Amino acid sequence: MVQNMAGKTKKAILMMLYKNRNRFLSGQRISEEIGCSRTAIWKHIRELIHEGYTIEAVQKSGYKLAGAPEGLNEAALSVDLHTRKIGRHIRFYDSIGSTQKEALRLADEGAEDGTVVITNEQTAGRGRLGHNWQSQRGKNIAMSLILRPGLSIEKTPQLTLVAAVAAAETIEKEAGFSCGIKWPNDILWQGQKLVGILTELQAEANFVKAVVMGIGINVNTEADAFPEDLRGQAGSLFSITGRKYDLSRFTRIFWEIFESLYQLFLSEGFIAIKPLWEKRAISLGKPIRIRRPGGVVLCGKALGINDEGILLLQQDDQQIVPVYSADIEWN
Repeated sequence: MVQNMAGKTKKAILMMLYKNRNRFLSGQRISEEIGCSRTAIWKHIRELIHEGYTIEAVQKSGYKLAGAPEGLNEAALSVDLHTRKIGRHIRFYDSIGSTQKEALRLADEGAEDGTVVITNEQTAGRGRLGHNWQSQRGKNIAMSLILRPGLSIEKTPQLTLVAAVAAAETIEKEAGFSCGIKWPNDILWQGQKLVGILTELQAEANFVKAVVMGIGINVNTEADAFPEDLRGQAGSLFSITGRKYDLSRFTRIFWEIFESLYQLFLSEGFIAIKPLWEKRAISLGKPIRIRRPGGVVLCGKALGINDEGILLLQQDDQQIVPVYSADIEWN
């Protein structure tokens, strides 16, 4: 309990430093607002410095945050966040096997709508259809969102497309270039994958208790840091633009954009999201090869998506087949 209280105090100090990062804060003011002694404040400041934060300490002026370790931290994620639910409850881990596995556990225990599990390093991440998704420490974003949308089971796959649009809009806003969406959820730039999304449900009968969305975004990874078998297939914002990005700011922007689209989806339905997804779709109208779970392969032309977000494949015999889950390759 004492250790937990100390952690909360240290987080509160860091939050104050982030909120006032352009000026010095006196130890007295921090002490009064947080409710602990100035000696305790100095102890926590030293711990933060040991953890890699650069904090200027000037006699009679106080403390000022001058720098932070590479990657994410809970205070930076929270301080300038403008959402109602998404990210208001954060479970932050410096390292974790899988944010998705942890989020599924928390959802089953009753975690609130909008809770986010996020990490600086993911060592055993999962992608769609059993693929792996690793996250290099302090370079990328690996997180899982817990949602309780009150939808029927058949409508929940549409949330994957909502998240894909949010990811594309965030990249466009922060990095300044447009990217495409490969059905249903891969974000690509010139064939290089930047974002992956995995959506899983917790349901009873036809009632959805929770939707857990795992989202991985390659942000600051250097091109030569990707495994050899993925080079040319995977990319990052840094490898494309040559610029490093503030991961906390990027994450907050994504949460804000996603929440706006999510609320639009809940109030107006997928019909409001469909045109936003379609204008970024890169496979529509093209010959594609569908690989379904179990090794089933279908070939044809991607006609588009219907109002439920299901991909429509026109086979060579002109038969139109709905595709609910599959890997897509271009012929």
